[in-house]
Amino acid sequence: MDSLAATALPDLWDRLTGTQPDPGLWVVLATLVAALAVVVPHPVWRLARNAVTIAHEGGHGLVALLTGRQLTGIRLHSDTSGLTVSRGKPYGLGMILTAAAGYTAPSLLGLGGAALLAAGRITLLLWAATALLVAMLVMVRNAYGVLTVVLAGGAFLLVSWLTGAQVQAAFAYAVVWFLLLGGVRPPFELQAKRSRGGAGDSDADQLSRLTHVPAGLWLFLFHAVSLCSLIGGGRWLLEG
Repeated sequence: MDSLAATALPDLWDRLTGTQPDPGLWVVLATLVAALAVVVPHPVWRLARNAVTIAHEGGHGLVALLTGRQLTGIRLHSDTSGLTVSRGKPYGLGMILTAAAGYTAPSLLGLGGAALLAAGRITLLLWAATALLVAMLVMVRNAYGVLTVVLAGGAFLLVSWLTGAQVQAAFAYAVVWFLLLGGVRPPFELQAKRSRGGAGDSDADQLSRLTHVPAGLWLFLFHAVSLCSLIGGGRWLLEG
């Protein structure tokens, strides 16, 4: 048993840290089209937006922990809204960064994923995503949230363990394209709601109260991060 573990662990480490061959350009373009087909049509987007909400609330939670706040729970709802609760000072840099992390998280995760794929780290990306989802699952506090995170984590786990290199590559590229493209739409949706007088307690409005900077400027920041991430990440994926 010890000899088996001694052999398996180095192999597992090599698989995790090693590089995998880039897929053909047709795979990259096909996954781009597939991601667009999920993000653009409204009926499909209503379902797919749950995955963006996972990234959004996960961003709030991760930054809360990194800035020394106490993360008490995350809730994900069937209407694709979510809530992340943390304890700490209700003002200051930590609170500002935590509030700003939600709308920027999907795009920044997509940008980080694109960097890994451009470096040929497909397996590392899949396992890192699985680990983040498992960590998030510990903090989810409602049944629907548990279900969505388990389904997402299960998909990554099954692809990582049961499929070949080509399927893993296609899945990884589809996920990263989805994050890059899906990160662009929520700021526009928030802008539309605010133009109709809604979303008065949005992240942008909370940031405005925390910093005395107009909510419109924070909304501009969300747009800038999502669009720049899409441009930069898209170039990495297409040139990789």
